[in-house]
Amino acid sequence: MGHAASVVIPPQQTEQRDEESRQGLDYTLNIPDECLQHVFHYLKPGDRTPCSLVCKRWYLAEGQSRRRLSLDARAEIGPAIPSLFQRFNYVSRLALRCNRRKVGINDDGLVLIGIHCKNLKNLKLRSCREITDVGMTRFAQLCGSLKKFSCGSCTFGTQGINAITTHCKSLEELTVKRLRGPVEGPSELVGPGGGNLKRICLKELFYGQPFVPLIAGSKKLQTLKLSKCSGDWDTMLDFITHHVTSLVEVLLERLHVSDTGLLAVSKSANLEILHLAKTPECSNIGIAAIANGCRKLRKLHIDGWRTNRIGDEGLIEIARKCLYLKELVLIGLNPTITSLSMLASNCHVLERLALCGSSTIGDAELSCIAAKCYSLKKLCIKGCPVSDQGMESLISGCPMLVKVKVKRCRGVTSEGADWLRANKGFLDVSLDTIISPSLNGLSTQASSSVPRASAIASAGKSTLSKAKLTLIAGGSFLACAFLKLSNGS
Repeated sequence: MGHAASVVIPPQQTEQRDEESRQGLDYTLNIPDECLQHVFHYLKPGDRTPCSLVCKRWYLAEGQSRRRLSLDARAEIGPAIPSLFQRFNYVSRLALRCNRRKVGINDDGLVLIGIHCKNLKNLKLRSCREITDVGMTRFAQLCGSLKKFSCGSCTFGTQGINAITTHCKSLEELTVKRLRGPVEGPSELVGPGGGNLKRICLKELFYGQPFVPLIAGSKKLQTLKLSKCSGDWDTMLDFITHHVTSLVEVLLERLHVSDTGLLAVSKSANLEILHLAKTPECSNIGIAAIANGCRKLRKLHIDGWRTNRIGDEGLIEIARKCLYLKELVLIGLNPTITSLSMLASNCHVLERLALCGSSTIGDAELSCIAAKCYSLKKLCIKGCPVSDQGMESLISGCPMLVKVKVKRCRGVTSEGADWLRANKGFLDVSLDTIISPSLNGLSTQASSSVPRASAIASAGKSTLSKAKLTLIAGGSFLACAFLKLSNGS
């Protein structure tokens, strides 16, 4: 080993630096403001706030470097909004969150944000219950360049959503969760607006029907996610897919949808991702329709909810028709070696496979996967009757395999996992083994994987990350305990 060369600093320079240090000179004065702002991007939110209070120049530079801002949107924030966005005048992504026990920002506060936040492109509202349809309409008229809008647990109605879709012609993404506002029948239908929406997510809505014209009128729509929304979605999906042909991703979770709805989805020839979760009326017939109509399918997630209505018959059709499948997740299904063998043989690019809560996935099925899934990189087995013998087959099979995750499989032991690691050294094996029954008769889970560094580091987080921000506005210190800032980008 060579010795590191020592750097000798002339005594004159050392004395000069010591003198400058005693005088408190700021060496960052030679750095352009743009570079200083770029440096702030690499700091954590809890570190940016105290850095901004070092001096006036850092204060201004840190404020102008912000692109994202998250506020505790209590009613008290209203008077501080003008000075707040005078400092953070380049913010384009804003999140307003309010504690349910507090009185939140109202219509006037939202309108002030629309006036002073000139570069806003992305707005997220959470539990802002004081905002009404009137406030949403006034805000939408001010922020016509909005591209992303998300709201959850708010009390305005579809009239407010309609204002956003009507006035924000550039809107590309819309997420609506737990909207509790009033609906006045057909007159409150949400229209297509500018028609530029590419992503729509509706979750936990008691009324999904008013959004159908919006979905059907979005000719550029690529992603549609529907979760826990009431109504008969078979008819609505048929209407939607008749007008929208650009769908690439569809998620259907806990909906009143059957094979008829899946037949409607199968009209989307460009569909690449399908998530089907807890829809007990869907069966092999609907899955076969998807396979026949959606030949470009790359990701398929099915949570069968242990209804046993989807099995080998539907999966065999997937294996025959969807040859580009890269990711397959089966939860609560009971496929056998018949369908798994065809999937492994026909889907040559299958890279990620997860089999969870299945009583039919045993050592024979795991050996079949090991022997035929040449492109498989990640494998997850959870709650299945596999054992160390089945895991042993992975040593000689799946040459591209880099990660295996096993949970709640009683037949797999930590010794078997260690032996697998030893014989396939590059493989990352994560295992939850049952080590002993507890006193109340329940089993105790223990993980044989090494704790992640991130989990260890999180325990030692600085209290600065939880600190509130003290703002300087108008040359004086303004205590804003309700402010929480996110990192700029």
